[in-house]
Amino acid sequence: MRNKGETPKTMKALVAYDKDRYVFEHEYPAPECGSDDIIIKTEACGICAGDLKCNHGAAMFWGDEVQPSWVKPPFIPGHEFFGHIIEMGQNVEGYELGDRIIADQIVPCGKCRFCKDGHYWMCQPHNIFGFQSENNGGMAEYVRYPQTAVISRVPDTMSIEDALLIEPYGCSKHAVDRGNITNEDVVVISGAGTLGLGMVTYSRMKNPKKLIVLDMVDERLEKAKEFGADIVWNPGKVNVVKEIETLTEGYGCDVYIEATGHPSSVIQGLSMIRKLGRFVEFSVFGAPTTVDWSIIGDRKELDILGSHLSPYAFPFIIENIENKKLGTKGVVSRKFKIEEWEKAFEYATGKHGDFKVALVF
Repeated sequence: MRNKGETPKTMKALVAYDKDRYVFEHEYPAPECGSDDIIIKTEACGICAGDLKCNHGAAMFWGDEVQPSWVKPPFIPGHEFFGHIIEMGQNVEGYELGDRIIADQIVPCGKCRFCKDGHYWMCQPHNIFGFQSENNGGMAEYVRYPQTAVISRVPDTMSIEDALLIEPYGCSKHAVDRGNITNEDVVVISGAGTLGLGMVTYSRMKNPKKLIVLDMVDERLEKAKEFGADIVWNPGKVNVVKEIETLTEGYGCDVYIEATGHPSSVIQGLSMIRKLGRFVEFSVFGAPTTVDWSIIGDRKELDILGSHLSPYAFPFIIENIENKKLGTKGVVSRKFKIEEWEKAFEYATGKHGDFKVALVF
């Protein structure tokens, strides 16, 4: 048997050769389709804070004296992407050419202890699209999905702007679920970028007692209010720790979700959370955070909960974007062609007021 469909030999792609050497290539080798693979023609790829921090040389990607390098250049960045099938290996079943699909960021091995017990998003080899040469990402015209990719279908009726939010909102859902929010909880979400807004609109579905959002940019707070926040505060203008104490009779918030990746937000959260509270961390940091750990144990006995990727989340997110239960309007604010990647990365920093910026093909 032969493969169905055919992929061109070359493609346009953004290639990371080193942390200070990202190059747009006009004719980069396109992926080859193995007997168990799927090749998609990329429709769009969002730019994540992780992509920016990798481009800026963050140690968690490129390593330092404490941690080894995780990336494997040369690689094609981008993990927030989707597209249409143009080629399938001879062993692939259940899909047709032209199907519109998306895959989880991680490519699980299917063999390690985490994959075998259902925690595939913590797969030990930890190969993620867009950071290693063997699993190139979506900042290219074509991408290969290997056999173990966790694939979901994207409705043909869904707009590009909404489809671009499947991956980040999946991450938002997982972080909120880690916080185990109830209708008795005062919840604080620190950061109202794309991930934070996804957390806001999903948290609203859980109907907490109070949903409070913090951000240093007033325009982001306005969007958070639109998406369901009860109260919004700018920590640059308001003493948010004191405000929380007043609101909660001195106890503090029940759940604090950190979505900024800034050390000051961590310290702020540890100060405003109540004893026995739940602190959820979902961020990529560009610098180390120093804090007195006595707060966590001796003073407050906190539950510190990490959150990574978006396990089992895509079908829920797709369904609830489609039925309008999750807010999406205005989050994807700009789209650029791959040739304009440098401009796109600049706007993705948010300094021009954007939430989500994407590359389109």
